[in-house]
Amino acid sequence: MSPRAQVYILAGLLALMGAGLTIYKNIELGFPLLPGEYRTVWTIEAKVRFTADGGPVKAALTLPREQRNMEVLNESFSSSGYGFNIVSEDDEYRAVWSRRSASGPQSLFYQLDVHQTPGAALEQPLDLSTEVQKPFLGAREQEAVRLAIYSLVDSARERSSDTETFTTQLLIALGDNRNQDRNLIFGYYKDRSLVDTALLMLSAAEIPAHRIRGLYLEDDRRRLDPEDLLEVYDGERWVVFEPHSGSPGVPKNFFIWQRGGKSLLDVEGGRNSRVTFSVISNDVPARDVAMLSTSREKEALVDFSIYSLPIEQQSIFKLILLVPVGALVVVLLRVFVGIRTSGTFMPVLLAIAFIETRLLTGLSIFILILVLGLWVRFYLSRLNLLLVARIAAVVVTVVILMGAISVVSYKLGIEQALTVTFFPMIILAWTIERMSIVWEEDGPYEVVVQAGGTLLVAVLAWWVMTNRYVEHWTFNFPELLLVLLGLILIVGNYTGFRLGELMRFRQLVR
Repeated sequence: MSPRAQVYILAGLLALMGAGLTIYKNIELGFPLLPGEYRTVWTIEAKVRFTADGGPVKAALTLPREQRNMEVLNESFSSSGYGFNIVSEDDEYRAVWSRRSASGPQSLFYQLDVHQTPGAALEQPLDLSTEVQKPFLGAREQEAVRLAIYSLVDSARERSSDTETFTTQLLIALGDNRNQDRNLIFGYYKDRSLVDTALLMLSAAEIPAHRIRGLYLEDDRRRLDPEDLLEVYDGERWVVFEPHSGSPGVPKNFFIWQRGGKSLLDVEGGRNSRVTFSVISNDVPARDVAMLSTSREKEALVDFSIYSLPIEQQSIFKLILLVPVGALVVVLLRVFVGIRTSGTFMPVLLAIAFIETRLLTGLSIFILILVLGLWVRFYLSRLNLLLVARIAAVVVTVVILMGAISVVSYKLGIEQALTVTFFPMIILAWTIERMSIVWEEDGPYEVVVQAGGTLLVAVLAWWVMTNRYVEHWTFNFPELLLVLLGLILIVGNYTGFRLGELMRFRQLVR
């Protein structure tokens, strides 16, 4: 295989790998592809209130399970004077507050931040009970209610084809105020909610079912009681129903707090217990949401990436990761345009300095140091010094010039000039030495051409490197550097004419 073919294959593999990792981080892990993206994060606060009797107190609140369309980013508990623990009971997690002695009104708080993600609302669990307990309707005075229940069940069964449509028809019948059987049932069970009555009817039909407790995520809602949905087992999977409309599926903005199981709140040593919820939304940068995620894939990604470094080192790498972008600009301008520069990647170093000093300030400082340094270098050349000593003298001169510029600018109140320290001293010294040699060998015109080309490429590299999209992509998707490497390999195979050469020989074309 020829070297050119190897280059194209390698470049293609690198580009495919980098693009694939970027797409994976964006779609699966939630890292934003564009800067300035925000996600809605819902803060839910559960407030447990009860009146303590004066003795030992124990309160247990069921905590929400993991679900595909809702991701818990953070959670906190507030329990002044109480001991706190999270226990697992019957495949449920419960927050338990305890205290040796308490009396009077008590308030306990649990707060979590939730991000809504695309995907199915529920995973189909294998541990939910499918046993059915028949309703107890044995007393003679309940015979009319018994007949009404089975009448509604038989009617819904005739108008349905499977468990899902049966449940829909049953819920529609329970919501019809003109149905006499329905009115008789609700008249007898006055303290039962719609979901409680539906569970009674489904048990009469020998269909496994339970309630789902949760909240509708709407901004700035306070003191909410949990809402109920109905979940029915159709023989193969659990199907959720909205009880008032009878439509299957979890509502889009519904956060499931509890599925089946025991009561939502249990309090020992107190009375008049109640749990209420408050909901508020916040717009949070998408990258922060992705970083707060607790999934195993994201934890592994963060542990073995730049994000695991301290903030100070992250800010350094944020600048370092821009260097390959500047290198690509240099390669494109030198290979395709043919711009001559002083040193191959001197423009990249200048562009980095310009990022810290700002463009106009950096250009002014660089030109000033370059002119003064060349003047000192020409004087040193008359002293017939050895090369190493001459370059060392130029380095010392550059340091003196940088110090002098900083002091004078500070006295004049020009604070931007204090950033002169961001310029690489050794590189400046070598640049001055190289340009002085070019001046002696090729004349001042070539010095002007190379210095102008260096500044032009540095400014273009600075313009690209400071683009907000480039800064975002290089830091959040460093795997894109593989795509950039593949592009550089392809450019390195170019053997055609440069733009400068086409301009130079344009008369021959005519």
